[in-house]
Amino acid sequence: MIRTRRSVRDFLPQTIPETVLNEVLADANWSPSWSNTQPYRIAIASGDVRVRLSRALCTLFDLGMAAQNAGVLGKLRLLLTRRGLPDGDFSTQFSYPDDLQAQRRATGAGLYDVLGIGRKDRAARDRQMRRNFEFFGAPTAIFVFAHKGLREFSILDTGIFLNTLMLSAHAHGLATCAQGALATWAGPIRAEFKIPAPYQLICGLSMGYAADAAVNQFNPGRNDAKALQIESR
Repeated sequence: MIRTRRSVRDFLPQTIPETVLNEVLADANWSPSWSNTQPYRIAIASGDVRVRLSRALCTLFDLGMAAQNAGVLGKLRLLLTRRGLPDGDFSTQFSYPDDLQAQRRATGAGLYDVLGIGRKDRAARDRQMRRNFEFFGAPTAIFVFAHKGLREFSILDTGIFLNTLMLSAHAHGLATCAQGALATWAGPIRAEFKIPAPYQLICGLSMGYAADAAVNQFNPGRNDAKALQIESR
């Protein structure tokens, strides 16, 4: 199950039966956490809520991209009007550490190669990025929140929960894609859901049934497990 799970980026519109979704959530509920505190919450969007959120997020993305493409004046206008300016609880725009860049670039290059998107095709790259906010066509989007009171340990537990959720979905014949991009704007999600004050949006997850698309076969592979081990002195 672990080795066959993939991040799916093209979904069928087929609705997830409520019984199946509930079984997946029941499995994920058994994820281990610090002192069994379960310092995470999820907001599930489907149907009309999903449509409204996708439209709102796509609009914000379009505004942000238009500002970036307009150069200095566009960025200044973005700062002044704040229309399209990220308002997430965590910044999703940052530079990767040098020692992690090679793996990131190799994965990105492999993905865009499968999609047939050239390195210099900015328009196509932007369209593919926008697909994040369309949830890649998935009928259900799940927004994941972590309690800020446990600091980084809450984030750790939330990650464990997220992995448990994705593996259970895979076991039930569903596909998923965890998306940090969905934490770029928190405003639309907070407008749709009553998020408790201590909880911060850390990421989103698209869930549904995988389409028969080449991108869903993309497998970036993994380094040898020995590469993860720290040498003794």
